[in-house]
Amino acid sequence: MEQPTVTSRHVARGVGTTLLARLGAVIEVVSQPLYVWMFGLASFGLYTVLWAAINLAENIFDLGMTSAMQRTVPQARDEHEAARSLRAAMILGMVPNLIVAILAAILAPQIAPHLNVAAKDEALIVPAIRLFVWALPLWAFVEIATSALRARHLFGPEIRLRIVWEQIIRLILAAIFFGAGLGLTGLFLAHLISLAITALLSLRLLARHYLLRSVLGTASGDSGMFGETFKAGLSVLPYNIVARLFSDAPSIVLNLLLPGSRGADAAALYMIGRKISSLVQLVRTAFSYVLAPLASGALRHDKSHVRALYEYATRLMTTIVLPLALVLAAGVGPILGLFGKGAEQARVAVILLLLARAVETVIGAAQPVLQVVSGYGRQIIASSVGLLAAIVAGLMLVPLAPLSGMAGAVGIGLIVAALIPLAQLEVHDGLHPFAHGFPRVIGVAILVSIPGAIAALMVSALPHAIALPLVALIGLAAVWCSGRFALPEADRRSLGKTGRKLRLVPA
Repeated sequence: MEQPTVTSRHVARGVGTTLLARLGAVIEVVSQPLYVWMFGLASFGLYTVLWAAINLAENIFDLGMTSAMQRTVPQARDEHEAARSLRAAMILGMVPNLIVAILAAILAPQIAPHLNVAAKDEALIVPAIRLFVWALPLWAFVEIATSALRARHLFGPEIRLRIVWEQIIRLILAAIFFGAGLGLTGLFLAHLISLAITALLSLRLLARHYLLRSVLGTASGDSGMFGETFKAGLSVLPYNIVARLFSDAPSIVLNLLLPGSRGADAAALYMIGRKISSLVQLVRTAFSYVLAPLASGALRHDKSHVRALYEYATRLMTTIVLPLALVLAAGVGPILGLFGKGAEQARVAVILLLLARAVETVIGAAQPVLQVVSGYGRQIIASSVGLLAAIVAGLMLVPLAPLSGMAGAVGIGLIVAALIPLAQLEVHDGLHPFAHGFPRVIGVAILVSIPGAIAALMVSALPHAIALPLVALIGLAAVWCSGRFALPEADRRSLGKTGRKLRLVPA
């Protein structure tokens, strides 16, 4: 079937809706202080370690199926072939996660002694593992289902799933269960129920946009698509694992290294820092979600279309993340104040993660493009070298300062892992994003960001209740100024109605 030419307008529309969908990360920054208030820092640390372990396991045992469909579905010849790719992804991604969940439930007594928690939570570890482990297959289904929707260029449906059901319902249920006296068990139950609701709604959306009869049937020709999906998934699996290791392994490692409640507190503090830095990361995530399937579709026409999308995405990401990261880093004090006493210990870690995520984002559009236009084997190099760099840095830095040392090591690994795909696309495919006025774009974005960071640092001295909204306003103003004065006019016009409403271009 003939695909329409993919343009920067498609990227802008997709990123806009995907950013809204990923605003669940913002809701998490708001909800996490409430969880800390309800359950305490150490108990919240146990929850974060178990959820980090589930996230990490899902990204390993889904065999890369969430990324595979970004390559196979846009290039499918017909609806039946797209459905067979979805079926392959569900089988390959769900079955291993279900097996791991069963094994973890059985082996919970053997797993529990390795976790460090506060004394009051020790009796809860085994029941918590046996209950919460069922989030693993549920989460795998949600990840694969929403990935299938993105592969159809349907970025909007995640808004309801990721924000309304997965985050807000979880918060409401957690508060209800806390009021009912269920304690930390109530948070685990709230998480499971919100995931189950999200999974049911995902299935309903899949029925609208895929031929479920072909997904559930045994149509001929399935073996070819099954093998192609399997190969596409395995090719990006190392990158997916490393990306998740960077996100979730540090809190697990800190928990294992530090005894008792110190381990639980450190895990919670790192997770708090990671969630704050995710406000920058969500920009790169949104572009990655959009670029992979759009670049795959553009490749059907000509590689010049891919080059235009790659350059455009890099310019747009740069103008957003530089002012956002610098203002947040300067104004991090009031943000940490939301999490109560003790959260100030995470200040250095948060700043390091914010700056690393900003650098990663500016150079990070290469990875989703590489996933769909370059050879399968090349994608393993960046993941492996980035992880090795993080491990080496961690061995040197973590013994000196566990929390900030871990953040610094992760930051080094993230930047190394982002630089390598950048070089690979230039060498092997003749693609690089730093053309069409990029030096001017990054120069103006930095000039705009510096006054914003200074202003955020100054207002941080005010009481937190006053400083926090002011930091948010300064951040929004800095991003607007960067978009208005750093982006070329053609890029601003590509934002369409949104650009006009924000007065980035004349009405």
